[in-house]
Formats: sequence, structure tokens, C-alpha cells
Amino acid sequence: MSFEEMESSGVLETSSNSGCGCRLNCVCQVVRAIKDIQDEAVEEECLPCTSNCFIEPLGELALPARQRSDTRVFTLTNKNGDLFKGLFKGTAGKCVSVFFRVEDIFDNCCATLRVLIPLRDQTVVNLFPNGTLSYEALCSVNNWASSNSCITVDLHCFCAVQCISDVNLGICED
Repeated sequence: MSFEEMESSGVLETSSNSGCGCRLNCVCQVVRAIKDIQDEAVEEECLPCTSNCFIEPLGELALPARQRSDTRVFTLTNKNGDLFKGLFKGTAGKCVSVFFRVEDIFDNCCATLRVLIPLRDQTVVNLFPNGTLSYEALCSVNNWASSNSCITVDLHCFCAVQCISDVNLGICED
């Protein structure tokens, strides 16, 4: 279901207590859509924005398109404009990521997110040298790995979600 279809069908409800002054509770709805897209592949026409979170099937954000994918990588932005961070077990200061995979969504827009390890090829990228996000490091990320770190978040606390890529992390393999 596209954003426009969700909007016209009333799925996107207005919320005055979203925590960030957003008119719609859109972050919650987008993360729900990402979860649905990860769970099942549905053939639809390609949308003009190639990084739109509502693009189906999973794999459309990947290059080349429609490769085997099990994860839609995304970031979340706090109401102050900062990217949300999660920790994973790492070494030498390389233990913080801004990239996530939705594992579950439940109750009133709570979600379990898996923290994804940012990689440049096969090397872990230190996104926060000296404790500050390095946009140069962030822009160098071209791959991700699955971590064993998951966090539960209230999606009402975020004002933006950006889908980055569709990748195969082997999460769904036995």
C-alpha cells in the first residue's frame, strides 16, 4: 500500500500527542509498512522516488534491483534533528550505529529494532570518532551486517524515517 493509499483510506491517523509536533503519526506507519514489506513480497509498479520507504517488493531499493533481500535498512531522526543511535558489541570504539532493521512492531507504535553494523566493504565503520557523528564516515557506508543487539523503541518519539537500501543479511535463513 502506497503512502497516498494509506492517507486516503484513513490508515494514517492524526495525532496531537506524537511527541514531536508532527501532524501525522507517519513514522509509526512507515515502520509498519517496512515490516509488512519485509514479511511478504508484493509485485507493484515502481514508484518514482527510488528511496521511498513504501516501495515494494523488498529488493527494489537494492542495486541491482530485485536482488534477494531480507532487510530494508533505515534511519530514524529525533525531534531535534539528530539521527537516533543504537549500540552493538564492537571493538576499538566501533560500537555505535544509526542503521536499523525492524524485527517487530506492537502495541501503540512500539517496535523492536535490530541494530545494523555499518560497513565499508567488509570493515566496520566508526561513525562517531571523538564522540561526534562523522558525515564523511556515514557517507562511506556501503554495506551492513546483522548484530545481535536489539532495542525496543516508542516510534512516537521520532519525526522522520529514511530508507537507505534493501540488503540480504541472511537473517531469515535457517
